[in-house]
Amino acid sequence: MNVLKPHLQTTIWTLLAAGASQREIERVTGIDRKTIRGYQKRFAAAAPNSSGVATGSAAQFPPPRPPAATGGHAGAVSACEPHRSFIEAQLRLRRNATAIYQDLVDQFGFAGAYGSVKRFVARLRQRQPEQFDRLEFLPGEEMQVDYGEGAPTRVPGTERYRKPRLFVATLRYSRRSFRRVVWKSSQETWARLHEQAWRYFGGSCRYVVLDNLKEGVLRPDLYEPELNPVYAATLAHYGVVGDPARVRDPNRKGSVENAIGHTQATALKGRRFESLEEQNEFLEHWERKWAAPRIHGSTRRQVQAMFEEERPLLQPLPMLGMQYFTEAQRTVCDDTCVRIDHSSYAARPAPIGSRVLVRLFERRIEIRDLKTQALLRTHARVERPGTVVLPQDERVFNPSRETRRILGQARAIGPDAERLCQMLFAVEGRVGQRKLWGIVSLANRYPRRLVDCACARAIVDGVHSYRHVKELTEKFVADALAAIDTVDSPMQGELALTQEHPLIRPADIYAELFARCAAQPSHLPTTGVRKHDPQ
Repeated sequence: MNVLKPHLQTTIWTLLAAGASQREIERVTGIDRKTIRGYQKRFAAAAPNSSGVATGSAAQFPPPRPPAATGGHAGAVSACEPHRSFIEAQLRLRRNATAIYQDLVDQFGFAGAYGSVKRFVARLRQRQPEQFDRLEFLPGEEMQVDYGEGAPTRVPGTERYRKPRLFVATLRYSRRSFRRVVWKSSQETWARLHEQAWRYFGGSCRYVVLDNLKEGVLRPDLYEPELNPVYAATLAHYGVVGDPARVRDPNRKGSVENAIGHTQATALKGRRFESLEEQNEFLEHWERKWAAPRIHGSTRRQVQAMFEEERPLLQPLPMLGMQYFTEAQRTVCDDTCVRIDHSSYAARPAPIGSRVLVRLFERRIEIRDLKTQALLRTHARVERPGTVVLPQDERVFNPSRETRRILGQARAIGPDAERLCQMLFAVEGRVGQRKLWGIVSLANRYPRRLVDCACARAIVDGVHSYRHVKELTEKFVADALAAIDTVDSPMQGELALTQEHPLIRPADIYAELFARCAAQPSHLPTTGVRKHDPQ
């Protein structure tokens, strides 16, 4: 028979005493008739002098069952008592009651029930309350952030209400808080909410404590947690260090946890809003009028007064806000470019076939090494799909582009060379590029002036070919060398000596100098002559 709670037993007794049938009692209470029948027999046995339950007014309700004996106070000895030392040793190994019961059966032939082991283990296991320390931080040192649930808000374009996400950022020293509700969260949304909080406070703190949600922490780790790249870049931009709390350790950020609970229980409880903007305006009004002027329960000081002490010690904000980006991995194609939004961007020095990390900003892209995050290239984002951002000096041979390059080299040689190359390309097209290469290469071996003169003569002769220009250039060079050899210029040995010149002094001056030097005493050092050691 099922054991019913006392109030249900009283209900059954009352209905039976009133003459109700078992079927009627089942319909009213929902209790099975077999259970009602069992209690009817118990009630009848408790009133032996009555003729029946329905008519026996002298029947008394049976007394409640006595409480079970605990801890041996009632004199009962547990079947596990002979195995106390074994059970205590297993508890020190942090084993549970199920494992201990199985070992007792296997090793000692234990005949008791699992419930006996479970009760005995519960009495032996003494749980000491966990000790906590009150965390104290300097003004401007730490900010704690977390998500909660906001008040029901109407979904735009519908009649349905839904609870948005409530972002709360709390300064640990003053307990001043920033609150915003958003419909959806993302990496960029999480970072933007931090930025709005710092702008609201008028400065940033040195540390921010968060839990291990995906918007902030990609890979939780006790020693080296990996932050989200967008979030990490935002923290670096504002000079803040992220300090994720340990997994399943919400007490590390108890200030923001209490702030969320305070907001939900006091400001938002029982309220509904027609838009997110309306709820955000109300939260800001509530923080300014009620939350900030309150006396904090732990510090017994006004929150706003502590915030005024903390505000000057916050880190100054940068002039420009954070430039947000998204990341993607791309493979370097055989043209040394990566494909982004149907456009190609140069990726050298990344080798062909390697994977690179691409950061997509609003107006530029960054190509970085996948392992070291080192910056390789930066490009401005193009608007027209299909654009190729690749410098000419990084491109290999291409007939259409090679023509423009060769004509540019011909222009550097001279106007006649450029005119002849243009005429060759106009007549023969792309096939004539071979002749253009030959004409341009002559400038590497001969003076450009002579090559340009040869091109002018070829145009006059009407022979537009590389061989003719080469022959003319060689002829002009030979003529120039012959002209140099025939010039009547005296050799160095045949030059006449000059006897008189403004720079040449008369011979009398040198004679007088020699005479003066000879007249000096021998014991005086001679000018310009090193005195020898007497030894």
